[in-house]
Amino acid sequence: MKTFKKTFKINAEPSDVYSALTNPYTIELWSGYPAKMTEETDSEFSLWDDDITGKNLEFIKDKKVVQEWYFGEQSEKSIVTITIQPDREDSQVTVEHTNIPDKDFADIAEGWREYYIGAIINFFNPNF
Repeated sequence: MKTFKKTFKINAEPSDVYSALTNPYTIELWSGYPAKMTEETDSEFSLWDDDITGKNLEFIKDKKVVQEWYFGEQSEKSIVTITIQPDREDSQVTVEHTNIPDKDFADIAEGWREYYIGAIINFFNPNF
């Protein structure tokens, strides 16, 4: 099992980044796919046509999202913690994803950088 941890700078206020992580309508705007998401603890979520599924564990408005991501049958839970901190007019967003199966690590790390947080960065910084 491996852990992915990286801090990103996003050109948006923490409240906007938080919305991009938790509001299903905003998620659809940056991901291109309908999302099943609610800010209720212990609720199930689904992104990218069920490519990512799991359970929401904790929310601190505009500051933190904690989720369990499902990887089939594994003994240790794969936990994603996303923290958001203000950085002048931007946000510092740290993603820590624990207990990633070794065989999935390269794809998950690329997914965070390019398709998940990368897509949110592009959403707030469109290249016109």
